[in-house]
Formats: sequence, structure tokens, C-alpha cells
Amino acid sequence: DRRSRSSELAAKKKKVRSSQEMLFAAAPSSCAGGEEDGGGFSFDLCRRNALLASKMSSSTMPKAMKTGTTIVGVVYKNGVVLGADTRATAGTEVADKNCEKIHYLAPNVYCCGAGTAADTEKTTAMIASQLELLRLSTGTQSRVVAAVTLLKRMLFKYQGHVSAALVLGGVDCTGPGLYQIYPHGSTGRLPYVTMGSGSLAAMSVFETGYRDDMDEAEAIDLVKDAILGGIFNDLGSGSNCDVTVVRKDSTDILRGFRKENETSVLRAAYQRPASIQPPLGATAVLETKVHVFDAPNADAL
Repeated sequence: DRRSRSSELAAKKKKVRSSQEMLFAAAPSSCAGGEEDGGGFSFDLCRRNALLASKMSSSTMPKAMKTGTTIVGVVYKNGVVLGADTRATAGTEVADKNCEKIHYLAPNVYCCGAGTAADTEKTTAMIASQLELLRLSTGTQSRVVAAVTLLKRMLFKYQGHVSAALVLGGVDCTGPGLYQIYPHGSTGRLPYVTMGSGSLAAMSVFETGYRDDMDEAEAIDLVKDAILGGIFNDLGSGSNCDVTVVRKDSTDILRGFRKENETSVLRAAYQRPASIQPPLGATAVLETKVHVFDAPNADAL
């Protein structure tokens, strides 16, 4: 038995050694002959990658997920204004034209999410639950930095595999606070923040129009312009502009604040051809069944 085990182990080691030699042979060193690398591009791993691709069971190599969003936030005199577009994409297709990207964390803390929709929604829901338990145990209002700490610890634990880039804003006993949180867990506190694929266009609006101690109307108008900049200059962003205003004692959720791509007028003006409009009664009704569930007057029905 020992001899058979040792022979099997030796065979496995030999097999592993041979596969490693094949990979090293497929990726020769650019510093052949002991010469130092002179700089420039290096394509040493191209043959290795081709070899790995040929040995994989699937026909194509895995590709990075492409996401698109424009989310922003700005601090004004008495609070924080958050904004987001409403387009959700699945690759190159628009999956949802009215996706809600501003998530509830606490009555005084809200969060915009960019990245994978499922990751942002479940991550913010989990942290909202933890903040609720914390409020019940302490009897105090949620602190903005507590929400940031819970989020950054969770995201760092998964080392970026949870695709959630967040803009978090809120107002607590220390005043208004605005944070950006990256998928790997790094954070930063800034007076204005943009994230997502449309962040460059939105940042150009902020860099031009931001000033300290803005009032609420000016902050909302600036956030609206930043989101529209992402909508009209980024293919991954689109549809409507959502805005949330967080103050010390109240919060306003302005869903569909601006609808720059409203198509109802165009659809109403379009008349479908009569040939594709089936008349009433064109489809025969074979059977009709009515089921009443929990009706208040079920006996009368």
C-alpha cells in the first residue's frame, strides 16, 4: 500500500511539474541572457494566456462586468443633497428606465449606489438593518460615520468582489457629512462627490458651479445639472434625475425630479396602423373563472 501511494504521489508531482514547465515555456522571460529590461511594453504573458484559454472548458475567456451610472452628492449650508440617474443596464441593453438608485440607510442617512444593482441594494439593506438595531439598543440617532464604518468594513472584507460604489450623505449631531465609498472599502469625506461611469461629466459641473455655504435651492439646482451632465454625456446613464434632500430634522425624496427624456408626448402623437390593431372580439373567450380571495364581502359576491 505504501509503495502504491508513493508511486501515485510521485506521478501527481510529475504531472504538476510538467504543467508548470509548459506554462513557463509559454511565457519566456524578456530578460534573456541576463540582460536588464530596457522598458517599453512587454507581451510575455500573451502566449501563456492563449494556452490557458485553449485549456479552459468554455469557449471564451471571462470578461469584466460593465456598469453605468451617475451618482453625486453635495454639502450645502444646512444639509446634504444627493442625486442619481435612473438607467439600469444589462451589458449594452437598457434593463430598467426608472431604477431607484438612492437607498435608505436611516431616517437621517441616505446612500446612492453605483455598480451591480443587486450588490448595491442588498448591501444597503443589510447596513440599514444593522443601523436600526443599533438605534434600538442605544436609543440615539444614527451617526453618519457609523454607517460609513459598517459599509467600509463589509466591503473590505470581500476585497472588491461586492461591486458597490457608494455616495453616502446624512446629517447628525455633528452636522452634515458626505462620503464616497469605493468597492474595496476605501472612503473619503468631501464637500462634493461624483461616482459612476458619468462621474467625469458630473464633476465638471461641480468644479464649475460649487461654492461654500450654498442654500438649498442652489444645491438642488447644481445636483440636477450634474446628473443631467452624466445623462447626456454617458451611454451608461440616462432617463430621469432623482434627488434626495437630507436635513437635520427632515428628508425630502424627490423621485423623478427632472424627466429630460419624457416620451409620452411622442408616443401620444404616434398613430399605430389600423392593420396591427385587432378589433374587439377578434379573440374568442373559451372559458371564464372568477376566484375571490379574502374579499371583505365575499358572501355577497
